[in-house]
Amino acid sequence: MNGALNAFPPEDIRGFLQLSAGEWLTLRSLMGPDAPERTQAPLALEESAQPSEHSQNWHQADRGELIVAFLEPAGATDCGGLEVSLPGGSSMRLSFRDDGTVVMAGQCGRWLLAADGSLELEVEREGRLVKERIWFSKPNLRLRCTLEQSLDGRPGRASFSSEIRRVRRPTEAPERPGA
Repeated sequence: MNGALNAFPPEDIRGFLQLSAGEWLTLRSLMGPDAPERTQAPLALEESAQPSEHSQNWHQADRGELIVAFLEPAGATDCGGLEVSLPGGSSMRLSFRDDGTVVMAGQCGRWLLAADGSLELEVEREGRLVKERIWFSKPNLRLRCTLEQSLDGRPGRASFSSEIRRVRRPTEAPERPGA
């Protein structure tokens, strides 16, 4: 984590983004509609959503590693951002603006930091509405719920992820001779 621990739960978007920085082990359950259709990953924070060879069309469970870096604000209307390295090796940048918009992969969406410290993201793309809620249960445990539906109301997929921060043991200082 960067610097000192921020307020918990996060009180502002910058604190939320800073708390999100780190290495995460993610466990995800994905439920889809009965009629399988190929869709893109819901949001940048959602790891690769391509079904594995051994998964059923209606349900998939997987795990992966996410590396999330905090990006300092680039301008007066910028709140900061995240660079997310996904399990497949690709990465995505999210830029949060103080007007409640978020830009990711060249598309604009909306963000809202709720009073309980949870972040709600919403983006419309390719005829689908995707809503994601991200919250911290503890500073090293983050949870995400993503719901997708088509703009005509047909249900899409839903996922739930629990993410555990990888914490490294502090390296012990080498003993000094004569100490």
